[in-house]
Amino acid sequence: MKSFLIRPALALALAAGLAGCGGSDKAEFVVGGVVYNLAYPNLQLSTNGMTIDVAPPATLGDAVTYSFPNKLEYGDEYNVQITRQPLHQTCSLTSAYPTNADTAGRLAQINVQYNCTINPYLIGGTITGLTATGLVLANGSTGGTVTPAKDATSYAFSLKVPYGQTYGVTVLTQPEGLTCTVANPTGMMGDADVTNISVSCVPRT
Repeated sequence: MKSFLIRPALALALAAGLAGCGGSDKAEFVVGGVVYNLAYPNLQLSTNGMTIDVAPPATLGDAVTYSFPNKLEYGDEYNVQITRQPLHQTCSLTSAYPTNADTAGRLAQINVQYNCTINPYLIGGTITGLTATGLVLANGSTGGTVTPAKDATSYAFSLKVPYGQTYGVTVLTQPEGLTCTVANPTGMMGDADVTNISVSCVPRT
């Protein structure tokens, strides 16, 4: 009878001892992912009180892998946010992995992916003396044309120019009875719209 009572007691003691070992068998998960097409520095990501800077790759065009220093336990929620965009670029979630927030353990691996694109800007300016139709302006460096209406005083190309690319505006077709010239026609795109490419038209002699 005594041995029958001792065995359950030993089993309970063993279970209590294992429970007091500190949870060494708990699953842990690294929060990380991939950034594609990162070309410039300054990108910063954050989640769960952690913040990391993601540098561009040594070879332009390579993907960049990242991970946060502290692991999460099963069931912890995460929400990877872009707290600072890189210079001259905008990064957003990829279509393949369109979520940045979930619960650790729901998937075998936490893989938050971003894709970065170079920021594009408009080019254009003012027009004076356009008293006829037919003017066509072209951006020969990065493409696109625009046809300002008669009496227009300003214009802008609908096709934007990415940061760091050159542009060159020329008169592709002169308007009827007028000769138009372009001032400040060329340049390299910075971090803002270009609005000083002015066009002046005078009667053709």
